[in-house]
Amino acid sequence: TAESGLAMWLSLLLFLLLPGPLPVAGMEDAAFPHLGESSQPPPRACPPRCSCPRVDTVDCDGLDLRVFPDNITRAAQHLSLQNNQLQELPYNELSRLSGLRTLNLHNNLISSEGLPDEAFESLTQLQHIYVAHNKLSVAPQFLPRSLRVADLAANQVMEIFPLTFGEKPALRSVYLHNNQLSNAGLPPDAFRGSEAVTTLSLSNNRFSYLPPSLPPSLERLHLQNNLISKVPRGALSRQTQLRELYLQHNQLTDSGLDATTFSKLHSLEYLDLSHNQLTTVPAGLPRTLAILHLGRNRIRQVEAARLHGARGLRYLLLQHNQLGSSGLPAGALRPLRGLHTLHLYGNGLDRVPLALPRRLRALVLPHNHVATLGARDLAATPGLMELNLAYNRLTSARVHHRAFRRLRTLRSLDLAGNQLTRLPMGLPTGLHTLRLQRNQLRMLEPEPLTGLDQLKELSLAHNRLRVGDIGPGTWHELQALQVRHRLVSHTIPRASPSPCLHCHIPNILVSWSSNQNKKMVRVG
Repeated sequence: TAESGLAMWLSLLLFLLLPGPLPVAGMEDAAFPHLGESSQPPPRACPPRCSCPRVDTVDCDGLDLRVFPDNITRAAQHLSLQNNQLQELPYNELSRLSGLRTLNLHNNLISSEGLPDEAFESLTQLQHIYVAHNKLSVAPQFLPRSLRVADLAANQVMEIFPLTFGEKPALRSVYLHNNQLSNAGLPPDAFRGSEAVTTLSLSNNRFSYLPPSLPPSLERLHLQNNLISKVPRGALSRQTQLRELYLQHNQLTDSGLDATTFSKLHSLEYLDLSHNQLTTVPAGLPRTLAILHLGRNRIRQVEAARLHGARGLRYLLLQHNQLGSSGLPAGALRPLRGLHTLHLYGNGLDRVPLALPRRLRALVLPHNHVATLGARDLAATPGLMELNLAYNRLTSARVHHRAFRRLRTLRSLDLAGNQLTRLPMGLPTGLHTLRLQRNQLRMLEPEPLTGLDQLKELSLAHNRLRVGDIGPGTWHELQALQVRHRLVSHTIPRASPSPCLHCHIPNILVSWSSNQNKKMVRVG
């Protein structure tokens, strides 16, 4: 009817004019602020007392936490929980954080019992894990394939598993030092499928021989402070990119090495074999070697044949061995044409080795038995810049007046702790440092110091000098001497004797003060 039609149209008109349905809680339009609310976004969730400087970073460092935080955002990529008291990692909490790239658990109390086998299986993007300084007795059985850096140092780890570090194509650095690892705890396939590892630290463990099957990609290998007595044949045959090898503080003997041990290391630059039990220089050293550290062994003689391959050697350190009068035969080091520094501290040499490499720049020979310095003993090394003969048995009568004549580039000369009674003659005019403390010097005369106008440091402490024993004009040409310590101002007359002629001066450092036109003397 007409009335019913009119009613229908009125209903439609009301429907169009009335507002929409009332909003339901939780259905507000987030794009528009509502009355009484801020237009700022709500704060990000962050565990109590932690800091979250970015949406992907959670830092809970040093909060004395004993329980793993349970409200870490799923968006976290970098989580630091170091320096706390955590004893375990709950799998259900870790499994939520599948986007983690860095997990830092350094310095907690986490034991192997508190670390589930599957703890890290859901962290498929993890690149850096730091679990050093905890209580682990075995390594995690599985670490993610995405890993690049793994630090498990300073635990009590005795065993590694094949998938701890194996099958990690991006793995670059592994730190396992300061644990309790032995050869039995490191399986032969520990690094299978991880062909990019460049740094491996196994120092301070219990290895008795160098582990075989190490990654061929290694550039730095730390095995110092173990119990290693031998390197098995071929153990280093694949490490052609190795640049640094640290084997100091072990139990290596001559029989534990052979001519092939180091021969395939075509990139080796640094080799530290100090603090072992070697009696000879190892054979088969590579040409690329620049630094060879053999200090504190039992080496009695250096044979030229052992050094033929290492012609690129720049630094040879042989301190604290048993080199006697025949320990360095004439020409033994001649193959080392580019040798820069020869360190022979604490041996039994009774003279300066003859026929040293011509390009030698530093000869360090303190605490030997050198009693004589002849006219030509240093003639083969005219380029020396540093010569250290301290604490030997040199006397003035046995130091030739032309011993230093050819050393025109010498800058530092250390003759401390000998038995010299007067200054040596013929000192190089380019000297910057001259150390003569703890000798038997009884007088200072001007002639030995003539021309030393570049001398900056002159040490004369603990001799038998008295002020009256310093001859007139002694200091005239020493214009470059610098004050090195707190000095007591004291004028030394140029010609007239001091009123304290018989006062013993136990410790004297002399320096020219150009602005006061007087000498500064440190006494005491």
